Amino acid sequence: MTATASTAWTPDAVRNLGMTTDVATAGAILGIGRSKAYELAKNDEFPVAVLRVGRRYLVPTSALLALLGAR
Repeated sequence: MTATASTAWTPDAVRNLGMTTDVATAGAILGIGRSKAYELAKNDEFPVAVLRVGRRYLVPTSALLALLGAR
């Protein structure tokens, strides 16, 4: 599943993403635009921990669920 304007981000939808998701999708879940989400990740200012794996930024879905209070 990827971020789209029509995606309803329920806790179950976030869990279905797997263990991690990309910054754009995490941003969409949190109501942050794609460009701003990457800017925040690059500056270590994203609302949850972001893992840097090579050139990729990955966000643990567990951290998103915890932030949203939906463990």
